[in-house]
Amino acid sequence: MGALHDGHASLVDRSVQENDVTVVSIFLNPTQFNDKSDLERYPRTLEADCALLERHGATLVFAPSVEEVYPEPDTRVFSYPPTDSVMEGAFRPGHFNGVCQIVSKLFDYVDADRAYFGEKDFQQIAVIRRMVADLGFRVQIVPCPVIREESGLARSSRNELLAPAERTLAAHIYRVMQESKALVPAHSVREVHAYVVNTLDAIEGLKVQYYSIVDGETLAEVDSWTAAPHIVGCITVFCGATPIRLIDHIRYI
Repeated sequence: MGALHDGHASLVDRSVQENDVTVVSIFLNPTQFNDKSDLERYPRTLEADCALLERHGATLVFAPSVEEVYPEPDTRVFSYPPTDSVMEGAFRPGHFNGVCQIVSKLFDYVDADRAYFGEKDFQQIAVIRRMVADLGFRVQIVPCPVIREESGLARSSRNELLAPAERTLAAHIYRVMQESKALVPAHSVREVHAYVVNTLDAIEGLKVQYYSIVDGETLAEVDSWTAAPHIVGCITVFCGATPIRLIDHIRYI
């Protein structure tokens, strides 16, 4: 959606290594924002974005206008529970429907062999995989590792909205989740959940919206460390005086 950073650049680098042509879409999609103020505050840096992409060897930048993408309202409804109905789906109604609307359009516009997505948006990748299977797209979804700042904070376009002191605060999110890994499996899922939420909420300037420990495939919540082959903790935290909403995740098993 623009405001590109090292995380996005890592996706481009991998695509350039693995493909003859790399197309990068930049489109701030209005249908996935259920909070208009969030859309208005989202950074817009197209000129700098294009310069970054040129440095990293992208072949083509596709940056259409809203009018080109949505000449008329997109009334399509996508539903893939529980993948799209928990966590972000529960707290941001309509968000993943908007994601599916725009990603399906982009897959139609650019008949790609592979599409690269950052794992920071862990739930989004799971939803997009469901949509690809549902609509029969032949594109291969390639998840790429989270790129972090030196402090551990996951790279995000929203980080640009953080003041320096807030950026320091936000680094506690990953630190606390990393600490919680040492509690597994000696402590229960409920105890690990409580540790993460209580520790972060005790830090002035941070407020956990949700922390879900889930099956890494279905995103359904688990109640034991043996409930699924892959278990992931997904978190959203409000940071700062004018709260910036930050997401992250960690793999337990």
